[in-house]
Amino acid sequence: MEKIHRNTEDLPLLVLASSSPRRQQLIHLLGLPVEIETSDVEEKVEAEWTPAHAVEQLARMKASAVVEQRGARQVQGLVIGADTVVALEDQILGKPTDDTDALRMLRMLQGRAHDVYTGIACMDMVTGTVLVRHRRTRVWMRQRTDEQLLSYIATGEPRDKAGAYGIQGVGSTMIDRIDGCYFNVVGLSVSLLSEMLESFGIETP
Repeated sequence: MEKIHRNTEDLPLLVLASSSPRRQQLIHLLGLPVEIETSDVEEKVEAEWTPAHAVEQLARMKASAVVEQRGARQVQGLVIGADTVVALEDQILGKPTDDTDALRMLRMLQGRAHDVYTGIACMDMVTGTVLVRHRRTRVWMRQRTDEQLLSYIATGEPRDKAGAYGIQGVGSTMIDRIDGCYFNVVGLSVSLLSEMLESFGIETP
């Protein structure tokens, strides 16, 4: 993609289209002005979608929804959408519907390697330019007993997490090792987003 040369004064605002507290924390690591705005996009994954396609599509949908919401309220800005899924042999695991579903997911993941995909979509409200990419991180989870899994589920941490665990919280005790970007597993690859922002002429520290 051809770079769009623009000073940060011309594009003073990033808008993160996410209600995730983790993504909100991570985007502030860029040291750039940012606002948060959420939408009611249904995180529905079609059966034929691959994990990479799923996160890119959902990230684009989230960003597009916020662009529409902003409309005439804002003529300048870059809207950023993101989505994360866990994939076990290409079977997509989203957020658990309840504690029983969380236990099902964790039983599948324990003692095995799986992949975490996060898609990022950047939409320029001035030019209409859209850039969508994703990153994959491989994660190995330790073998755990049902008692240990139920104890973890009782903390409430799995409820809003893809794959029913949070690597940045108590769930870290279940992780043996990872190969790739840690922040990608948390929900937003800061390095990938930084690369994407450079395509819009936005330099990060």
